[in-house]
Amino acid sequence: MPQKQRTAPDIQAAKGQRKLAVLTAYDYPTGLLADAAGADVVLVGDSLGMVCLGLPDTLGVTMADMIHHTKAVARAVKSALVVADMPFMSYQTSIETAVANAGRFIQEAGARAVKLEGGADFAPHVRAMLAAGIPVMGHIGLTPQQIARLGGFKAQGKTARAARKLVQEAKALAEAGCFSLVLEAMPAEVAARITAEIEIPTIGIGAGPHCDGQVLVFHDILGLCPGLKPGFVKQYADLWTPARDGLAAYCAEVRAGAFPAEAQTRRMDPQELAEFLAASEYGDA
Repeated sequence: MPQKQRTAPDIQAAKGQRKLAVLTAYDYPTGLLADAAGADVVLVGDSLGMVCLGLPDTLGVTMADMIHHTKAVARAVKSALVVADMPFMSYQTSIETAVANAGRFIQEAGARAVKLEGGADFAPHVRAMLAAGIPVMGHIGLTPQQIARLGGFKAQGKTARAARKLVQEAKALAEAGCFSLVLEAMPAEVAARITAEIEIPTIGIGAGPHCDGQVLVFHDILGLCPGLKPGFVKQYADLWTPARDGLAAYCAEVRAGAFPAEAQTRRMDPQELAEFLAASEYGDA
């Protein structure tokens, strides 16, 4: 029998039972790879703006971008829970807008949950989405959609006051009904405190080893975007170099006339070829 696809309740139930592995994916092949690798959650991150679209940050990513990419990932993933990032200004303006856009990810794109950035201010949005039947993953700490306010990609919770604020934000989102919570770019001690004090799994990214799970960007893990490597990333493979070398070898062979060789060339049946060459006109099939 085919394996049952994970659900938001499955992820929430993993708290205290096992660590959760979360990977991003952005299209059909990356979705296939993330699922085949055994990820518990495949997140279609708005980080696609940087690693797929060449943008300087996530602020230019649109609902159209996210729906398009989520559809492709959802077609590929059969085992993991597919979560879609809600992009900048897709939920901030009103609760009604938030629910409508979140619903599009479920109904049109094939996701089974959404993720939004922000703390207690968005607890009402989370409750409304849940009332509509849409599971929500929260995200606090460094929230890339807030970089204009934060002054860049800066770690959060480094003072006692800021750390206490993060704990409060985490509790508010857990109480609102989030099934899990991403903790990004904060001291490990703060992430450990949050993990101990809320009843939903925490997913760390640059937040130390004490979270209930971890998430990294697909391209960062495999070294596919040289020059885009945050300090908290561990690169597990370097696919850029062999991919570049393979493509360069192709270009060189084309220029030298070595590709296509006989092995890559189709030939006509000799009798058909003779008839073709003997024909004086080619108008009649």
